[in-house]
Amino acid sequence: MKGIILLAFSLAASSATAFSGERYIAFERNDAVYIANLDGTREKKIADGIFPAISPDGTRVAFNTVEKTSDTTYVRHIAVTDVGSGKTTVFKDVPSDNSYYPTWSPDGKRILFTLRENELWDLGIINADGTGFHVLRKGDPNEVTRYSPIWAHDGQSVFCQDMTNIYRLNLDGGMLAQWKIHKIVSNGDMSGDGRIDVSPDGKHVLLGIDMNEETKRKDWDGPLPALWSFDLD
Repeated sequence: MKGIILLAFSLAASSATAFSGERYIAFERNDAVYIANLDGTREKKIADGIFPAISPDGTRVAFNTVEKTSDTTYVRHIAVTDVGSGKTTVFKDVPSDNSYYPTWSPDGKRILFTLRENELWDLGIINADGTGFHVLRKGDPNEVTRYSPIWAHDGQSVFCQDMTNIYRLNLDGGMLAQWKIHKIVSNGDMSGDGRIDVSPDGKHVLLGIDMNEETKRKDWDGPLPALWSFDLD
């Protein structure tokens, strides 16, 4: 039951946008990336991978490739598939074999993601064609990892979280705002897999929250997941 609800949130959080006069969602199934109509019809596999995100103009899908190199190790890169041609570009020049969670800038020109380098998780930005990589914020051994990166509506700042706080950072990695999760949502917190999304008008963020509450649901395992909308003003 928990897996179904988390998958539903993953679908809801994936960008739904318009191209060729239609609107689509992107989702993953069995380590493959698909697109489909909003009602789930006309689904189409476009690549092998996970964590898909549709570009704002709907012509491309960014996602994670996953290559198994041994029984216990994997290599993961950011990749972009052109929906029309089916061509996939893998960003192998990023200095990490573990890159995660691509998210498009509002203008579709850049991609924000997390990457592991020197045993720490950084926030990185790369151009949509795979050029111009740079680190937005380096991981610090004395700080908790920043998870769940997502662009703000203005394209000049980003949101992320460290399981205790939600942050808004500028593109130099400096902090613009900080909110304690337990003050936003009583009895709630976020995991490293928690999701953040931003409303089209930029005034609210949608949060995937784990509720530290007892539940009477049969066979439930783990904290109760919930969606919360947070008014930034």
